[in-house]
Amino acid sequence: MGFLALLNHAINFLAPAVWLALLMPLSVSVFIKKRPVSLTLSRQFAIHFAFGCLVLLVGLVVFGRDGKMLTYLALVLSGATCQWFLLKGGRAT
Repeated sequence: MGFLALLNHAINFLAPAVWLALLMPLSVSVFIKKRPVSLTLSRQFAIHFAFGCLVLLVGLVVFGRDGKMLTYLALVLSGATCQWFLLKGGRAT
């Protein structure tokens, strides 16, 4: 496998984590207006992206291949749980 093919596979593998990491903090800032800002959007993106990559890697190891719907379900649930913890931490301070 050449470098460009490897790069293409890596980008496609991490794309769901990137989109979830982008959309989760932005949707919270749109739908929940009156909340104290505990972390910047870039830090929230970094936290979501790290957890998303971890979930995708665990799904790849457990199932032996990428693209299982159960892995994507775990990705969405972990993203929602992560955002809930971030909001909970923002209200406590």
